[in-house]
Amino acid sequence: MVAGDRFCRRQVLSVERMDTVLNFVPTGMIPTKRMTPYVPIEVREVVEDVHAAYEMGITIVHLHARDEATGEPTYRAEIYARLIEGIRAFAKDLVVCVSLSGRTFREFSQRAAALELDGELKPDMGSLTLGSLNFSRAASVNAPEMIQRLAATMQQRGILPELEVFDLGMINYAKYLVDKALLRPPHYFNILLGNVAGAQADILAAGLMIRDLPPQSLWSLAGIGDAQLTMNTVALASGGGVRVGLEDNIWFDRDRRLPACNLDLVRRIRHMAELLERPVMPPHEFRRRMQLEAGFGRYGRRGDAACEQQLAGSR
Repeated sequence: MVAGDRFCRRQVLSVERMDTVLNFVPTGMIPTKRMTPYVPIEVREVVEDVHAAYEMGITIVHLHARDEATGEPTYRAEIYARLIEGIRAFAKDLVVCVSLSGRTFREFSQRAAALELDGELKPDMGSLTLGSLNFSRAASVNAPEMIQRLAATMQQRGILPELEVFDLGMINYAKYLVDKALLRPPHYFNILLGNVAGAQADILAAGLMIRDLPPQSLWSLAGIGDAQLTMNTVALASGGGVRVGLEDNIWFDRDRRLPACNLDLVRRIRHMAELLERPVMPPHEFRRRMQLEAGFGRYGRRGDAACEQQLAGSR
């Protein structure tokens, strides 16, 4: 073996092998029972799907609330409270993220309603889309003032933003918020690819966005519709996390002949992760890396003093 070969081997062995963050998105705002009978709408249905996925092994659950009478998206904190209460009855450590989407709700009081939950019902994370964008039939409106106000509220409440980005400009805006002290590391990013008006689902687009993330960032790749499996595969092969579930894709196959259910989607990703020797990151490890409370009655982000103490001890 030549000296160069020995150097390359030392470099490879020194790289940390990261477990796979598995971010489970069971419902979203768009799928309906008419589109697929497998999408969970009622609180009971969502909780049952999360329970089964948790038993398989997931890291995070990203929740959307639906009105149980109409099936339409709702911002009501009491629905989120019932979801979180049902999940924490069996998964006191699972990282829980609530949606603060601007796709349907435009008022700050609506979008921030779930952030007011506390105690056993407090979410660990809240989604924060870092710009306005068009989907194929609707827009998600995220004005700068709204983004900054939601970020400031999460910082005050000790809730970690789940940073959702659809193009390079949104990543640049994240850095702007870091400079304004509205975001503090470590960060968690969902990179969503394949939307008609955003970055497309290919390796080059994914690589450029990953390269431009701010320091101390964990990331997961999501593919919209048919791109879900492709982007999940890219993420597993390149050391990132995955976002998977019926929110992003309701089909199991590319030909759209086989409707998916959440558990089949999670099971497939877990099997692929095992083949690539990238086991799913347990919630307690994600909590440690993201400076979240330990769960089991303590939720959200640890205070600045506790974070500084842990950082100082690790130096």
